[in-house]
Amino acid sequence: MKYSSIPSARSVVYHCKARGIRNIIISPGSRNAPLTLSFSEDPFFKCFSIVDERCAAFFALGIAQQLGEPTVILCTSGSALLNYYPAVAEAFYSDIPIIVISADRPTYKVDIGDGQTIRQENVFQNHIGYSANLKQDVCHATDRIRKYDPDQLTHIGLDQSQNLVQKYNDAELDKALSMAFSNATPVHINIPFEEPLYGTVDSSGPIPEVNFTQVQEKGGGEEGQDYLETWQNASRKMILVGVNPPNIVEQRYLEILANDPSVIVLTESTSNLFHPHFFPNIDSIIAPIEKSGNKDELFKKLQPEIVLTFGGLIVSKKIKAFLREYSPLQHWHVDVKKANDTFFCLTKHFKTYPNDFFKYLLDGSSSMQSGYYAYWAGKKVQYKLRRKEYLEQIAFSDMWVFHNVLDSVPKNYQLQLSNSSTVRYAQLFDLDPSISVFCNRGTSGIDGSTSTALGASIYDSNPTLLVTGDLSFLYDSNALWNNYIKPNFRIIVINNNGGGIFRILPGKEDSNNFNTFFETTHNIDIRSLAEMYKFGFESVSNKLDLKNAFVDFYKESEKPKILEIKTPRLLNDKILLSYFDFIS
Repeated sequence: MKYSSIPSARSVVYHCKARGIRNIIISPGSRNAPLTLSFSEDPFFKCFSIVDERCAAFFALGIAQQLGEPTVILCTSGSALLNYYPAVAEAFYSDIPIIVISADRPTYKVDIGDGQTIRQENVFQNHIGYSANLKQDVCHATDRIRKYDPDQLTHIGLDQSQNLVQKYNDAELDKALSMAFSNATPVHINIPFEEPLYGTVDSSGPIPEVNFTQVQEKGGGEEGQDYLETWQNASRKMILVGVNPPNIVEQRYLEILANDPSVIVLTESTSNLFHPHFFPNIDSIIAPIEKSGNKDELFKKLQPEIVLTFGGLIVSKKIKAFLREYSPLQHWHVDVKKANDTFFCLTKHFKTYPNDFFKYLLDGSSSMQSGYYAYWAGKKVQYKLRRKEYLEQIAFSDMWVFHNVLDSVPKNYQLQLSNSSTVRYAQLFDLDPSISVFCNRGTSGIDGSTSTALGASIYDSNPTLLVTGDLSFLYDSNALWNNYIKPNFRIIVINNNGGGIFRILPGKEDSNNFNTFFETTHNIDIRSLAEMYKFGFESVSNKLDLKNAFVDFYKESEKPKILEIKTPRLLNDKILLSYFDFIS
């Protein structure tokens, strides 16, 4: 094997290898050559080459999302690094461990007008778990250091100076990688390199031993008799579940919660929690209350004494608005790392895992007699019957399409949802419990949805389906510039010719300015993109053609496929808003 002749480049590789970090997503460049050579020459690592840094970062996020382990993104110096920022922010708020490694120019070449040179140190400071700014090796390109920055060479001699650099860099690498593992957070490692960049050394023997801090697992039960008694004595308890990976809670605890008459469990598609007694369509419960003549009375009937939350961010704006207006007496959040005060009434953060918490809370406990669940279960039956009736009579539109698309997804698929309208429509319908659902809800941006889905598909033996809107798909179209797309990867683009969600939001008006600057109507041909990247493609725009398209869309194929569904831009919002009137 060959490694870079630059010590700091070798150190980075040795530290990653010692911790078992295998997946390295590399964007091409010259300044990062010492790292690229070292990673790609070692068969321990699985290296991916993705040109567009923004796509590369979201691709890495998708891998880390699925494996639950740190993934490296590696880039050259200058503006390349800034393209990582959207994915870094998403990883920061979604608790996904991405390791950003950026090659940099020597400090004496920053701010002197050298090409592809920016202030890279601490560039992600507001959205990063740790920033490690390594020191430049003094044993490499020593003549240049002596000429341009002689202060780097101390009076103690070259060897001892390099030893101090090595000791400092090892400590910083240990801190950064430990933080990525222990806190499930992105970290940034910035490394200055001086030319020459392409020199290598042979390494036929074992790599030097790397000493690193062993990460201690967090969590464990959090006792408190007062909280147990408060839970058992409450007659109205609401559990609201945000973004979670599948199988986060043991089935026995789900059964206890589902059969407690004093508990209602509100879930979203991204929660990956299922039970017939749970409430997966939150807005279909809240909207009819908003439209009723006695909404205050009904909201007080729904108002819980305790709200228990776990998981990531909540999609439903209606449930957030309700809990802010009709505050529970107590809001408890369960998470080993953080607790967001989403409803402005947080009273307790249990720093543990959901299973550990439910073991403490539910094992051996008895149910409080209450009509809380029974009343709202009756409401759920009513809206589901009305929803079925409504879907049978509406025209071809976003709502009809989403219902049929989600109903078409085969069992055991991985389903990736883009943000904006897509993830919100998905909350209105039921999914098969075997389907795993994911969406970038940390910052809830439309950028990177396709790249994330592609990364997430890499290590999943099941096929992956991305359901996306047209703007999100077009925004991330460079994601398809990718040599790692599996033949069983599927994309459904619901093309309503613009940002259809803006027609639903307050302030909508029919004007040229609205169409141009909010809805952003377009006439881009998605077929041309599919052909350029060698995807199978079909486009439909009516009920019968869509039903027929599903027959072949999910079948095995030699290349991935895109199904475009064109929906009526001016009708979609009317049908969605009328739905809530209808079920009310």
